[in-house]
Amino acid sequence: MSMTGFGRAEKSVGTRDIIVEIKSVNHRYFEFSCRTTRGCSFLEDRLKKYVGARVSRGKVDMYVSVTETDDNAVEVELNKPLAKGYIDAMRTMAQEYGITDDISVSALSRFGDIFQISRPPADEEAVFNDVKVAVDEALEHFIAMRQAEGEKLRADILSRAETIINIVGEIEERSPVTVQEYRDRLYAKLSEVLQSTSIDEQRILTEAAIFADKVAVDEETVRLRSHFDQMKMFLESDVPVGRKLDFIVQEMNREANTIGSKVNDSQLAHKVVEIKGELEKIREQVQNIE
Repeated sequence: MSMTGFGRAEKSVGTRDIIVEIKSVNHRYFEFSCRTTRGCSFLEDRLKKYVGARVSRGKVDMYVSVTETDDNAVEVELNKPLAKGYIDAMRTMAQEYGITDDISVSALSRFGDIFQISRPPADEEAVFNDVKVAVDEALEHFIAMRQAEGEKLRADILSRAETIINIVGEIEERSPVTVQEYRDRLYAKLSEVLQSTSIDEQRILTEAAIFADKVAVDEETVRLRSHFDQMKMFLESDVPVGRKLDFIVQEMNREANTIGSKVNDSQLAHKVVEIKGELEKIREQVQNIE
């Protein structure tokens, strides 16, 4: 799965209208933050554990809105001392400055602090169970998007890995040829220097063998193929594999660097550059995988 996703749900459960939004971006670990409507902050820790059971990596942001639709759940009381204070002050102002005394209920109601709004204590368990209904639906959309994105990443990585393996095959095919070419060049040079003097064939064979050992990349290409097989196996897994893939890409890059330091041929050097280019693109894609 990709670490990027988004999900949203709106549900009416019992006496509550609930809106849940969840989104995530790349992160090395699981990081969760939650914003809730006033009075519902108790949900945050429980939602972190709930979402954490379904998501292992990524920076996850969640927004939860809970609106009570039951009118009986709200009590509005008049702060009488404060209201009297406002009325007295307004009448004094009218007398002092000779202005019309037009005090009315609508005028006083603009001072919101003269009303005290209270709600009965929330049943936290009931609220969480209601919110969970919307969270489950939002998570379904969220995970579906991460899976769809993850499938695209998997296909792209496998395609690039196949390209790398094809290039590895070309390197394996070309490598022995470079040894023969080196032996031919060495023979030609000695022939030119020594002219009619006989050439020590054994010396040429020895030099060619030393060169062959120096530029041999068999071990590195075998390991590259092994890493590719591991990568393919992880990409078929149904558990989080992002960190494992990141490690494998590092190992593949190490083998490519070793091959690059050994080859003494422009064609092979170009092939190594191609491998490293594909590995860099794979590395970027792996950073998005859970």
